[in-house]
Amino acid sequence: MRTLPRLTFLGLLVSLTAYGQGPDWAYQSVTEEIPAAHREDPDAPRTVPGSSQSFTQTQIDDHWNPPNWFPDQTGPVPEVVAHGNGPEVRGCAACHGYTGMGHPESAQLAGYSANYIVNQMADFKSGARKDRFWMNRLASGISDEEVRIAAEWFAALEPIDWVVEVIEADTVPRTYIGSGRMRFVHPDGGTEPLGYRIIEVPENRELATARHPNSGFIAYAPVGSIERGKDLVTTGGSGKTVPCMACHGIDLKGLVDVPGIAGGSPVYSIRQLNDFKTGDRAGTMAALMRPTVANLTTEDMVDIVAYLATLDP
Repeated sequence: MRTLPRLTFLGLLVSLTAYGQGPDWAYQSVTEEIPAAHREDPDAPRTVPGSSQSFTQTQIDDHWNPPNWFPDQTGPVPEVVAHGNGPEVRGCAACHGYTGMGHPESAQLAGYSANYIVNQMADFKSGARKDRFWMNRLASGISDEEVRIAAEWFAALEPIDWVVEVIEADTVPRTYIGSGRMRFVHPDGGTEPLGYRIIEVPENRELATARHPNSGFIAYAPVGSIERGKDLVTTGGSGKTVPCMACHGIDLKGLVDVPGIAGGSPVYSIRQLNDFKTGDRAGTMAALMRPTVANLTTEDMVDIVAYLATLDP
């Protein structure tokens, strides 16, 4: 397994000052102390239901060789998707999964057009689109041919139901940010006020930490946010924004090279809205999004992504 570069807490804070302001909770930037009950033996073999394969946590966490639990389902996988290429180019499946649905810390790619994915990689490479963690470095090391191969492979995948449930609540289970910048329910129990946030946790922690390709997520959202989000998405909220169907299609599943926005990770989605507003996400099609987000508050964005997460992808 390759050793991943480590950032000190201070170094990470300094690196983030180059980016726009916004809901820091949505970026899940700093891994917190992992509770003893959730610390995996890195060398113990792990399995998942329905797969004959076994991997250790060390192997699971190898971003240049992510586990393909069900190779009979994926068929042949491009080398760059499965293994990356060189020290900067991780295997795409390590973060985006072999289903292409990503996780709260990474984008859904399944069902997006190949051209859209190619254009986004070009924006990462040029710096027009800024990522706080890895994508700008990856884009600097990957070839145009590898990008096209990976984009065509992901574009051919059908999106699957990923957000199992959106629960409106004032109080939510206590959570912590663990490995992979993923949020988990704390094993010691307890609750905490939700405030105006989206909290997204795996439906099954064991499967999520094993990177099971079909294990989904539960999102907690403020009370009333789904209905408020529906109004903003479908009508524009009395002129506050632009109805999303205008560009993303009547079913919000995308049009040509405009991506679908229905049913994806709400934590990932709110980061994109915020990045468009701050200018961290510029480049391809950003000009269309800037007036859309110009008048949106963080609360509006929470409402929008809460509603979108209730839809089928």
